[in-house]
Amino acid sequence: MESDRYVVRTDGLRKEYGEIVAVRDLCLGIPSGCIYGLIGPNGSGKTTAIKVLMGLVRATSGKAEVLGRSVPVKGKNARVSYMPQ
Repeated sequence: MESDRYVVRTDGLRKEYGEIVAVRDLCLGIPSGCIYGLIGPNGSGKTTAIKVLMGLVRATSGKAEVLGRSVPVKGKNARVSYMPQ
């Protein structure tokens, strides 16, 4: 995948809370100009994945990029906004 073609890109993204796996090996590439929705049942990791992409929580492993840059390890991603509900 070419980074500059994607606004969001993940590779093997994983987030664990102790023994609970909230996001399991997410590989995602959202091309520029597309509208995407994360759909799934409660507890499937949608909100956690977004929080990792925003830099609000740290991924356990894997890679995540937003707008061509790695997601900050800790702290907010100043290039994007998130408004739940």
